[in-house]
Amino acid sequence: MHDWLDSYSHDHQHPANQLLHWICVPPIVWSAVAMMWTIPVPEAWFRPGSWAVLAIVLAFTWYWKHSRRLGAALLIALVLIALSCAWAFAQIGPASLLKLGLTVFVVAWIGQFIGHLIEGRRPSFLTDLAYLLIGPAWLMDKLLRRIGFRETP
Repeated sequence: MHDWLDSYSHDHQHPANQLLHWICVPPIVWSAVAMMWTIPVPEAWFRPGSWAVLAIVLAFTWYWKHSRRLGAALLIALVLIALSCAWAFAQIGPASLLKLGLTVFVVAWIGQFIGHLIEGRRPSFLTDLAYLLIGPAWLMDKLLRRIGFRETP
C-alpha cells in the first residue's frame, strides 16, 4: 500500500489538484455505491443494495489485505455511505437515486479531470485500475495522519 500511496502522491502534487480530489473523490465513491444500490436483485433472495454491499465487502477486503489501518477507517466511511444510500433509496426511490448518482458521478469526474489538467499529468488509474481504489485510500491516509493515526511499522 505504501508504494501505491507514494506513487499516487507523486501524480498529485499541485495544490489545486489535491483540493479537487478532496472535493471530488468522496462524491465519486458515494455515487458509485448509490448507482450500484439501484441495480435490481431478485426480491425473494436479496434486498435492494445487495450489489453495492457486495462491492463494499470486496473493496474492504482489498483494503484490509493491504493496510489494516486504512481498511478499518475506510470500512467506517463505506458503511456511512451505504447507510446514506439506503436512506436515499427509501426516500426518493431507485430511479431518482440512479439519476442523482449518475449526475454526481459525471460532475465529480469532470472536477477530477480538471485537476489533472492543472497538474499536467494523466490520472493514475489510466496506468493501473487499482488506482481507482487508491484515491479514497490516499485521502483517508492523509486524514488519519492529520488526526494522529499513523501507520505502525
